[in-house]
Amino acid sequence: MMNDAVRDRIAKVLDEDVRPNLKADGGDVELVEITDEGEVRLRLTGACSGCPFSTMTLAFGVERVLKEKVPEIVKVVPVP
Repeated sequence: MMNDAVRDRIAKVLDEDVRPNLKADGGDVELVEITDEGEVRLRLTGACSGCPFSTMTLAFGVERVLKEKVPEIVKVVPVP
């Protein structure tokens, strides 16, 4: 696992930059795991979990913002 400082930065970005947009559409995101290799595993919940655009939301929204603000992140992976 990555250190607590990186985990805290990821959680802050999710809380401040990602969640408000997802919640506006009835969804949310759950941080499942951060690997030592810099892979962030997330679960979309609420309206996002069944949305046909969830893959695009992760790739072009969540991943882009996380990588921009936490450069240690290599990729974001959705988990069921």
